[in-house]
Amino acid sequence: MVPQPAVRAAPRITSMISRRAFHATRARLSSPYHYPEGPYSNLPFNTKTRFFAVRYWAYMLTGFFAPFGIAVWQTKKPKA
Repeated sequence: MVPQPAVRAAPRITSMISRRAFHATRARLSSPYHYPEGPYSNLPFNTKTRFFAVRYWAYMLTGFFAPFGIAVWQTKKPKA
């Protein structure tokens, strides 16, 4: 035996759940999950600083010359 209030509440609960599942709200611009848009906003670094070019080329040259330096070190290393 199922109590009468539980029987009456079951359809109401399922309609509330189905209504809420398809509910959508518009994006709020004051939300902490909305990020600024536009050029350079998707980069994890600031390209407008004074030393950006120096840091950029130091990073690029290190990545380019590292394999050559490792190869020279391996060939000059004393044999075991």
